[in-house]
Amino acid sequence: MSVKAWTYLFVGLSFGLYLIIAWMSRVRDTRGFYVAGRGVPAMANGMATAADWMSAASFISMAGLISTMGYAGGVYLMGWTGGYVLLALLLAPYLRKFGQFTVPDFVGDRYESNVARLVAVVCAVFVSFTYVAGQMRGVGVVFSRFLEVDINVGVIIGMAIVFIYATLGGMKGITWTQVAQYWVLITAFLIPAIAISFKLTGQPVPQIGMGGQLANEGVYLLDKLNQINADLGFANYTDTFASAKWNKLNVFCTALALMVGTAGLPHVIVRFYTVKNVKAARWSAFWALFFISMLYLTAPATAAFARYYMIQSLQGKTADELPKWFNNWNETGLILWLDDGDGKLRYAADDTNEVFRSGHLSAVALAELLSDHKQWLASGGGQGGDGRPLLRAEGLNGPDRDIIVLATPEMAELYNWIIAFIAAGGLAAALSTASGLLLVISSSVAHDLYYRVIDPQASEARRLRVGRAVIGVAVIVAGIFGIYPPGFVGEVVAFAFGLAASSFFPVIVLGIFSTRVGTVPAVCGMVAGIGFTAVYIIGNRFFGMPAWCWGISAQGIGTVGMLINFAVTLGLTPFCSPPSDDVKLMIESIREPEGVGPAVEIESAASH
Repeated sequence: MSVKAWTYLFVGLSFGLYLIIAWMSRVRDTRGFYVAGRGVPAMANGMATAADWMSAASFISMAGLISTMGYAGGVYLMGWTGGYVLLALLLAPYLRKFGQFTVPDFVGDRYESNVARLVAVVCAVFVSFTYVAGQMRGVGVVFSRFLEVDINVGVIIGMAIVFIYATLGGMKGITWTQVAQYWVLITAFLIPAIAISFKLTGQPVPQIGMGGQLANEGVYLLDKLNQINADLGFANYTDTFASAKWNKLNVFCTALALMVGTAGLPHVIVRFYTVKNVKAARWSAFWALFFISMLYLTAPATAAFARYYMIQSLQGKTADELPKWFNNWNETGLILWLDDGDGKLRYAADDTNEVFRSGHLSAVALAELLSDHKQWLASGGGQGGDGRPLLRAEGLNGPDRDIIVLATPEMAELYNWIIAFIAAGGLAAALSTASGLLLVISSSVAHDLYYRVIDPQASEARRLRVGRAVIGVAVIVAGIFGIYPPGFVGEVVAFAFGLAASSFFPVIVLGIFSTRVGTVPAVCGMVAGIGFTAVYIIGNRFFGMPAWCWGISAQGIGTVGMLINFAVTLGLTPFCSPPSDDVKLMIESIREPEGVGPAVEIESAASH
């Protein structure tokens, strides 16, 4: 069978499974819709959390980042993993003991203010839409290559699938769908890694294979990559800091932003509301870390294999010699080769030396693919000129990093069914996270805004209808972001983490561990933190604003936004009123171990 036929089979079977689960898990009350009835077993919640957490950024983009950046790209792996540990140990058990539906619920009740609740709603929606843009982009990338449809069509198909199972089952349906999606995505990620490791090094364990010798060359894989990089003018693959731009400060700020951003992500936090009690929340965190580690510990090996295959299969090849995998992906527009006249493809480092880019570019292909750039073509740029500045301006910098994982099985010439299966895995990763994010948007608007502020007397049925309607609107907006993404998947997701770090992390930490911080400081801190971070990211990425804050990149600026949030909140606290005695008692109670002190589990059925 062809790759396309296998892909239709795997994607069709997996989508059918998701829809069956959603139908069997459909709900008729808000408790089931928002927190799955609080009855999800710890191990199952760990799988669902892992699927929710390992988005298209983890499955598709993280290995691509490490592959193009080398060791320095490992900051994404370390930041995301460390952040989950921070969330599991520092925040999740306390938020579960509080017992509400959403993060804005906690903020509104802890700070005794609908204004604080509304600010938290805005932050949750802003962060979630930024994050979901990356997921829908990942869906489009998979569909465009493996099902040979336009990226935009792929995004629309993904929108339809998510809408069906998110609106039918709410959190309950999403949870059990994510359990199935976890096994699809982890199997699809591990099988190619194991097969490639054995083929390249004779070692079936990818982590050992990455540090092993190439079977046909007798040299270590990482040494070979360092040699290739040096020959092409790149920094060594194993260098800690790959460029002046990716220096110690940027690495530190990016890692910290990813860590604290993880601990503030509303779609991850809400997963801990779905289990029976605090003990189950702690165990589900353990299982989630275990299931996440299976992919995260394999990603660096996949990245190294991909870089080796990509350079070896393309460098110096003529148009007639280009491998089949390149021609397949070239049709998607996600990888470019434009000849400068000598008929050979070459790689060259750019001035930052941090990104793996295609080299010199030609008039013929530019005329075909970028025909609207008349001025550049008329200037003779295609007659042996360097087209990289133009491509950078258009965001077409050689191989798109989002294709690295998806294309690697083709580079290694694995069986067609393995190549197709990884498409199903990529879709599972993107859709699992997208559904969780859409539910956060729905709960923020329908529960925290509509029910808690606009119409507290709304019936259960009306609240469900509003929640499902909001998901419908959110799916459309998410699809638009997927069609017109602000960057590649990993980059967009990194922005979302920065926004979460600068808005939610300080207000949640201080809300749990301080009995002095009141409403006004918390609201001002959230507004200052996310306002600064959003303006910096938007200005730097879309309006040419230089990285004026000590050269910190847009991916790492969330660390500064978080510090601003803490500074504003703590600075205003001595001058503003403290929380009420009831709130102080609640804060002290949720910090008590289960079975000690007053019972504070605020079950939604009683409080709502």
